[in-house]
Amino acid sequence: MPAPTLVAVAHGSRDPRSAATVAALMDQVRAARPEASARLAFLDLNAPSVGQVLDAVAESGQTHAVVVPLLLGSAFHARVDLPGLLAAATARHPRLQATQADVLGADPRLVWVLDNRVRAAFAARGWNPLHDRVGIALAAVGSSSAVANRSTARLARRFAAQTGHPTEICFATTQPSLTDAIQRLRARGAENLLVAPWFLAPGLLTDRLLAEAPTLPHAAVLGPEPLLAEVVWNRYDAAATRNLPLSA
Repeated sequence: MPAPTLVAVAHGSRDPRSAATVAALMDQVRAARPEASARLAFLDLNAPSVGQVLDAVAESGQTHAVVVPLLLGSAFHARVDLPGLLAAATARHPRLQATQADVLGADPRLVWVLDNRVRAAFAARGWNPLHDRVGIALAAVGSSSAVANRSTARLARRFAAQTGHPTEICFATTQPSLTDAIQRLRARGAENLLVAPWFLAPGLLTDRLLAEAPTLPHAAVLGPEPLLAEVVWNRYDAAATRNLPLSA
């Protein structure tokens, strides 16, 4: 039996930088396994859509697709939106099996990438994190799901424990805001503040964070990054060997 087709699903954005970053990541994904079939789809705002890509997979004669959400959190898109799209595609194509993999999440390798982005931003400013009383505002998208937001907050605590830097979580779309995080870091004695975006790609929300704190340095986003491509394939491998429920 041929290996399942990888369908990597990104959120989508009106900002062309986002799609360009995801496309560059997919180049790294394909380079890691040139013999494998890997396609990119978007949940919204960009083409091709998830449905279009799964239709193309089925029409090519493939009978199994492993769908990897390029998402850092498991909230509405991973738990409701994407499973519904997969169910609709398999209803259209009864011979097609669509297995949803886990989200990328707070994988330790991505936390390592985040640490590298922070270190690079420190170096660009000439900061010595051991002596310059730095504080990190770890900025994520945010969700309507309190459970998802608490999971991201745990990431901030893990990052602080790993790096030793005072770290406060904040969100671009909900509370606490970046301004809240800055105030908390100042209250903790941090003098040099850095915004660390927990985002795969730049876009409208990272611009919103820049506008909220234009005088602070902002580290680079996570992608594209070969380690990120490695995580994508790890999620694919795990799902390909077991039939995960669509609501995973």
